[in-house]
Amino acid sequence: MKMSTQRKEKEIKGIFIIVTALFLIFLLIPILRLLWKSFESQTGGVGFGSYAEVLTSHGFMGAFGHSLIISSVSAVLTTLLAFLLAYTINYTNIPKGYKGFIRKAAVVPMLLPTITYGFAIIYSFGKQGLITKIFGRQLFEIYGFNGLLLGYVIYTLPISFLLVSNTMEYIDKKFTIVSRIMGDKPLTTFMATVVRPLLGTLAASFVQCFFLCFTDYGIPASVGGEYDVVATVLYNEMLGSIPNFNTGSAVAMMMLIPSVVTIALLHYLEKYNIRYNKISNIEIRKNTLRDVIFGGVSGLVLLVVLSVFLVIFAVPLVENWPYQMNVTWEHVQAVFADRSLISVYENSLLVAVLTALLGSLLTYGAALTTARSKLPSKVKQVIENISLITNTIPGMVIGIAYMLIFSGTPLQNTLAIIVICNVIHFFSTPYLMIKNSLAKMNASWETTAMLMGDTWLKTIVRVVTPNAMGTILEVFSYYFVNAMVTVSAVIFIAGARTMVITTKIKELQYYTKFNEIFVLSLLILFTNLAAKLLFGYLATDRSKTREAKARKKAQKKARTMAAEM
Repeated sequence: MKMSTQRKEKEIKGIFIIVTALFLIFLLIPILRLLWKSFESQTGGVGFGSYAEVLTSHGFMGAFGHSLIISSVSAVLTTLLAFLLAYTINYTNIPKGYKGFIRKAAVVPMLLPTITYGFAIIYSFGKQGLITKIFGRQLFEIYGFNGLLLGYVIYTLPISFLLVSNTMEYIDKKFTIVSRIMGDKPLTTFMATVVRPLLGTLAASFVQCFFLCFTDYGIPASVGGEYDVVATVLYNEMLGSIPNFNTGSAVAMMMLIPSVVTIALLHYLEKYNIRYNKISNIEIRKNTLRDVIFGGVSGLVLLVVLSVFLVIFAVPLVENWPYQMNVTWEHVQAVFADRSLISVYENSLLVAVLTALLGSLLTYGAALTTARSKLPSKVKQVIENISLITNTIPGMVIGIAYMLIFSGTPLQNTLAIIVICNVIHFFSTPYLMIKNSLAKMNASWETTAMLMGDTWLKTIVRVVTPNAMGTILEVFSYYFVNAMVTVSAVIFIAGARTMVITTKIKELQYYTKFNEIFVLSLLILFTNLAAKLLFGYLATDRSKTREAKARKKAQKKARTMAAEM
């Protein structure tokens, strides 16, 4: 028993060392290199010259102000819309099928890269856009603030909706009945029993949406126009016509300030979340007017969101948008006949699969050290801090750090560095998913297995992993989808031979090849849809299998007990 315990400790410590070493090499050192670069001057000296240049630059300060304004407005609007959709699902009696449609439709934008949003907005609301033609006039100017606002809302709505809806599901609705019995007015009941329990989550939604908007590059790259934001300034400094890595590094480090603030706020807001010990199963009060209003408005919101992406399907299937509207498959066939474009898709697919595999292994190993071990709390806190840090650093900053530190090394412009970048960048959410899943499992499994002579590793493989497989598949899907759509980080580290679809789309933008852009975007969409359906099915199937085995075991036990009596 003692030898088994010692072996277990060695195995866990080995996993911990591997995890921390990977983050030391591929996160801490690159960020420190970026920090040092920001203090270097063009003449080779060290000082605050780059920061002074940035802070006194009208262009940067104007872009910083633009980022704050547009990110704040987008976050407020997104949170309100997410609340509307979540309320429709959880507090109305609209048909279950319609609720299912809202749940699925609200997350569709997550399956496309943000850089595609901008082009879809151009072809929908531009002077020759699809929606412009339907209404007979251009509804608004798409370049600048308006285009960014629409793009950011579409981008952050799925994340905000999932956050608000998941919390709203666990609000005890019996307090709504209590409030009405006490004679409270409808507005008072609404504020006290729905809004108040959600204040922490709504604030967290705002902060999360703000962070995503502030750090996104894909949407400003397409519809930003002359409305510069920090992300476009950073890109121009590093990869513009006259690159300046010193000032670019300073901009990147300053980009971390709002990022750190937002994450700190998220942790502070945790204390405002209300948790219920028990959720009462209360039938929602019938109210036809409420159902019609919320169901109708929610449908309208999703119609606007989804209508933006209709052009992605329409444009590649007409001869010459919007002048020759006859249907043709030539553009689609041309893409599939172009070996260079197909190789880009193959690169994306390979990167996504490898990211998902390596990411799932890394997060699973990290979660085992914190949720299924007796390591000292200080040691576990190291992993927790890594999760926090990765959630704090924008993708652009990681990409620039990798560009600087791995330039001239065998990893430069390779698929391997893109995979590593994705794994590190998206670590936080998958880690928390697996950790929470492992923490809920029976804590005595490993001890029981040791008493039976099994090693800790055998127990993990034979017992823990099968029970966690549903969550592992979800993590695999999360990594896969994000690897397919990300652009902010990989745009700095992808080479001519290692381009993925999102970086190729950026290149095609310069040549105004929008047919190719939309066909490649559709490839991403269909690939991600297939992945989500496949992994969702596998996760559900395994869950049903476990439930069936549990029922059979319970029935067998019941029959045995009955026979003994």
